[in-house]
Amino acid sequence: QVQLVESGGGLVQPGGSLRLSCAASGTIFSILTMAWYRQAPGKQRDLVASITSGGGTNVADSVKGRFTISGDHAKTILYLQMNSLKPEDTAVYYCNKNPPAYPWGQGTQVTVSS
Repeated sequence: QVQLVESGGGLVQPGGSLRLSCAASGTIFSILTMAWYRQAPGKQRDLVASITSGGGTNVADSVKGRFTISGDHAKTILYLQMNSLKPEDTAVYYCNKNPPAYPWGQGTQVTVSS
């Protein structure tokens, strides 16, 4: 059974930065085709950024230029560097395949507020 564990969230002021991490257990884990999603209260879960099968990256227009997805192949950890955070980035952030293929983890809460 695959288990995804997200970490690195917290409370940050607008304009601040956070780096999220995602680790997986229970499987041979590749960061290729992995992605970050987020879900704000009362809203659907949306795709934020992903790593393609070729190792390229895609990010949603709403975070373009501010968020960067990357991964450590050796440690099989997925990262999301978030800069210039805005209040509208407040959400629970999750990692999974794109499209989702594993059970969802507990996510990590990101709150952007002054």
